[in-house]
Amino acid sequence: MPQNKPIRRVAVIGTGVIGASWSALFLANGLEVVATDVAPDAEAALKRFVAAAWPALQRLGLASGASQNNLTFTAALSSAVKDVDMVQENGPEKIDFKRTLYRQLDELLHPSVIIASSSSGLTMSAIQSACEMHPERCVIGHPFNPPHLVPLVEIVGGVKTSEDTIQRATEFYAGLGKQPVRLNKEVPGHVANRLQAALAREVYYLVAEGVISVADIDTALCWGPGLRWGIMGQVMLNHLGGGKGGIEHFFQQFTGPMTAWWKVLGSPELTPDVQKKLIDGVHAEAGSRSIDELEAERDEVLLGLIELRKQVAAKAGKAKAAGRVA
Repeated sequence: MPQNKPIRRVAVIGTGVIGASWSALFLANGLEVVATDVAPDAEAALKRFVAAAWPALQRLGLASGASQNNLTFTAALSSAVKDVDMVQENGPEKIDFKRTLYRQLDELLHPSVIIASSSSGLTMSAIQSACEMHPERCVIGHPFNPPHLVPLVEIVGGVKTSEDTIQRATEFYAGLGKQPVRLNKEVPGHVANRLQAALAREVYYLVAEGVISVADIDTALCWGPGLRWGIMGQVMLNHLGGGKGGIEHFFQQFTGPMTAWWKVLGSPELTPDVQKKLIDGVHAEAGSRSIDELEAERDEVLLGLIELRKQVAAKAGKAKAAGRVA
């Protein structure tokens, strides 16, 4: 099997929220998916998820050959990974489980088959240590929930991961319409979750200290910086924040105040009382809306933002092409 063989058949190991979402995305891109999970109702739950996600994927645009009928399910790991071109693993965040699974996969799979993990916190170096034969084809491909809508995927190699594997994984995810980012070093929680954790720490602190209510801090985030973060990242926004002088002027103006705020950021303890305050606050904010209704609201806005960003990118691409022609 050549190393540059196109990835057309993917095994999805673990079909919970993340695995099911990956499955829907792969199917929408015209791939064959063989899913496996040991849960007794896993197959039915997976098919329900894919069917529910399909209208949104149709709205974003299906690839040629995309079909829910390209999904098969088996409880047997050896059958699931037979003749696949790639594995997307979504098992529990338990290092012993991962190592046992990767040892099995290392023995079952052809050396050219990439084994990508959706792990949100474990390092690939720790996981691939169980692979005695071909650890070089193991890589973290960590998505953001829900993977079939949110484009981000973090790619992180372990100490034994090859550059070829990282490049092939990057090309594969980009081909699905994802926005892959490469981490040059392994850190617990990767990057996006660390950013979330840093923000969550201050959110919980401000609520715990009685500075603001849960509903109001959520409003402050999603109707303030959150709107901007859906368009540009923090450093580019700092560039705009400096006005005509750009990021150089931003640092001249705001380095003092910003670093002063850093010194007084909170480190809350999630005691039972603090947790209750947050829990009561979020239930009051949600009101009568169910989890399903909140997810639908989230996904509808996500779809609108993704569609808008695609339109803007397409216009920018046409303008750039016209400039080259001129």
